[in-house]
Amino acid sequence: MTVRSVSPGEQPQAAEDAWYTRDPDEVAAAFGVDPAVGLSAARAAELLAAHGPNALPAEKRTPTWQRFLRQYRSYMQLVLLAAAVVSLLIQEWTTAILLIVLTLLNAVIGLRQEGKAESAMNALQSMMKASARVRRDGREAEIPAEQLVVGDIVLITAGDQVAADGRVIEASALQIDESALTGESVPAAKDTGTLPAPLPAPGDRTCMAFMNTPVTHGSGVLVVTATGAGTEVGKISGMLSATEKEVPPLTKELDTLTLWITGAAGLTMIVMFALGRQRDQAWDVLFVSAVSLAIAAIPEALPTVTQAILSVGSLNLAERNAIVKELPSVETLAFTSAINSDKTGTLTMNEVTVVEVLTPADRYTVSGTGYGLEGKVHHAAGTSAAIEDAILPYVVASDAKLVDGKVVGDPTEGALLVLAHKAGLDVDGTRAAFPRLATLPFDPTYKLMATFHSAVDSSGRQVVRCFVKGAAPAVTSRAATALAAGESVPWDAELAGRAEAQTLRMGGEGLRVMAAATRELDPDGFDPDGDLLGYVTGLCMTSLVGMVDPPREEAKAAVAGAQEGHIRVRMVTGDDVVTGAAIARQLGIPGEAVLGADFAAMSEEEQLARIDGIGVVGRVAPEHKVLLANTLKKKGDVVAMTGDGVNDAPAIKAADIGIAMGSGTDVAKNAGRMILSDDNFATIVYAVEQGRRIYDNLTKYIRFVLLLLVTFVVTFLGATVFNIAAGEPFTPPQVLWIHFVVNASFGFALGFDRESPGLMRRRPRPRGESVLTRPVLVTVGLAGLAITVVLLGLIKLGEAHYGSTATGQSIAFTAFALCLIVAAFECRSETDSVLTTTTFDSKQMNWVALAQFVLAVMVTQMDGFRRLLGTTEIDARQFGWALLAAVALLLLWELGKLAARRSRRT
Repeated sequence: MTVRSVSPGEQPQAAEDAWYTRDPDEVAAAFGVDPAVGLSAARAAELLAAHGPNALPAEKRTPTWQRFLRQYRSYMQLVLLAAAVVSLLIQEWTTAILLIVLTLLNAVIGLRQEGKAESAMNALQSMMKASARVRRDGREAEIPAEQLVVGDIVLITAGDQVAADGRVIEASALQIDESALTGESVPAAKDTGTLPAPLPAPGDRTCMAFMNTPVTHGSGVLVVTATGAGTEVGKISGMLSATEKEVPPLTKELDTLTLWITGAAGLTMIVMFALGRQRDQAWDVLFVSAVSLAIAAIPEALPTVTQAILSVGSLNLAERNAIVKELPSVETLAFTSAINSDKTGTLTMNEVTVVEVLTPADRYTVSGTGYGLEGKVHHAAGTSAAIEDAILPYVVASDAKLVDGKVVGDPTEGALLVLAHKAGLDVDGTRAAFPRLATLPFDPTYKLMATFHSAVDSSGRQVVRCFVKGAAPAVTSRAATALAAGESVPWDAELAGRAEAQTLRMGGEGLRVMAAATRELDPDGFDPDGDLLGYVTGLCMTSLVGMVDPPREEAKAAVAGAQEGHIRVRMVTGDDVVTGAAIARQLGIPGEAVLGADFAAMSEEEQLARIDGIGVVGRVAPEHKVLLANTLKKKGDVVAMTGDGVNDAPAIKAADIGIAMGSGTDVAKNAGRMILSDDNFATIVYAVEQGRRIYDNLTKYIRFVLLLLVTFVVTFLGATVFNIAAGEPFTPPQVLWIHFVVNASFGFALGFDRESPGLMRRRPRPRGESVLTRPVLVTVGLAGLAITVVLLGLIKLGEAHYGSTATGQSIAFTAFALCLIVAAFECRSETDSVLTTTTFDSKQMNWVALAQFVLAVMVTQMDGFRRLLGTTEIDARQFGWALLAAVALLLLWELGKLAARRSRRT
């Protein structure tokens, strides 16, 4: 291989040079650095000046005034603002002030929600390690991490945070927790060996260390190969800035509704002005009528009511550990048809648990989960109950401790200590009985750990006892005998074959398999400072153990609940596909298991064709998660993506509803739209259920609002065409009363309505499907037309029979309020009849309906209301006409629902 050195002013790119394919000497030579000396201060300063600090680019905070103005980009806000301006021009001061206050209220609410989410880019920057230990000019020094440059020699040890990406050139039992970057549930062992091309995923680069990952064990030295934006974390930063969040479905629906209504109102105004001028009506009269129509056609209360419903919904979710950062995300949950869930800690407990122990003679199962000490070791009748000798190496060859139910040290060692407790062993007492003389730390090259202790053999002779634990193949390959029922037996081909078969079986079940062994040495020939690995031969095998990060008890029921709701659950994990597939089987997640790299290598057509049959995707990189989300979205799914690490953030942001774990990184939390404070998959399914309920209730309200708007527009159009009430059937105060007193009240009642029966058994709404479906439009159109005919007829009745347009308008105004009471109950369901006892199962609806009936009487009977709304007093007979209109609407609507139910059956 030709070694290319770095010239002044040039910064090598890790991805291009594939440093993991070069040995440590070649890497050092490429950067022109002697590992024993490090860079010179002058060279480091030169590189720092040329390429900038080892920091991620900070996202500029948008000024508050700009974020406030951004709230006026929605169509509804713009229409409200335009109506306010026109009201000012024609000196309708009260109307103008009310509309402006409404837009300010909506903007403040939106601004407040926006301010809750911190910048994901700045969170990435805040995670940077404050300092790093380097060699420069032949001396060790501690410098700010931002001053690191490529070619720096960095020294790391347990407890440190890796401050930049680098090639490992020295490693002593080095292990680094890369879970936040790769999703791996166990620390990654690091060595200095080279790897073949092509480029492996970060989790497979065993000779590389990455920025912002903590060192959990051992020590090492690395050459910095990338800093700042060039690191793996920096690439994720770039993906975050390049990923745009989706506009929630309801927001799109409201924009569409606003455009339709604005268009209809605009057309009506054109007709109004054309006919008005033809009839020689004055311009100021036409403008007043036009403003009345504009106010009538704009659902002024809709944004506020919607915000309030979503806000209360988000508070209810927060009480159940689902914290929603952005209100529209509540309704996005209702559309969710696919959940891409992380495995570790979400579907599983994130607590390694030993579930099986095998000796050459016996098999034991272990109950209990996690690091809790509840549980027992079980054995079959007729077999030995004694297990102490079999598991003793796991206790003694360990540096972990259990403190108040938490592991201090390596999680795997902690799980083995829990096993010892369940077996009745006194861990501290056992360790005290075997004073440690020397330790051979775990190393990825030989994949085991050995400790040497002072002990006494069965004859009372003083010996040095070697206790070994490690990967099953690594330990069994060094065995000569085995401990079976207290007796030493040869480790022959039969025993070795049985051990291999059991290892394969447990591995296929998703278990991680470890082995334990011992050896007794003569104290006179033992050198604690010598070649300790040389003593780890001729071992006496004691046991194999199978351990797993077990599924959460509630996760299986939650997965089943999601599938009942026609929501496809997939496991997306940084672990291997075998482990993932085993856990998926236990949880009831169907489908094949594939590698993330294999899925990425497929053509787009193959990805779209196979995605429905995939249940587990293992060894995923950040770009694979984004690809999965985008592929599902192309299929029409609304995607929820969970995660907790830096590597999850781009996919969390790209998903329709990004869900971050409460125990995860700030980066993931800031990129997401929802945070699970309990890291529990069951909470996701609950949130989806509540999202469906909230959205279903919002659609009830939208049907009601749409009916109201259609009625207003058609009534004004009819009044203009037939010259009824001079084209102004209702005055601006009457229109605002209907919007804010009647409409808003029923909006809250419908928004907090009871859950519709069988809601979680329905299929999620397809992506892009409008709430304005054909049946809804037909129902709203016919009901609105019927109400319009009644209202215009009542106004004409007042003119013809009572000789007063004002009386006719007052009867019509009362009738409109009563008809809306009927409409509110009918809008609770598209097809179910209201002529049942369940109609009155909502206290909110009952109280609002009663209040509206009383108000419908008072608006024409009380002097204060008459002066406020411009109504006149009506008698009981005239009120009867209004009540008859509501009854007629009820009968017509019920006939329409009956026809709809019969057509569905056929």
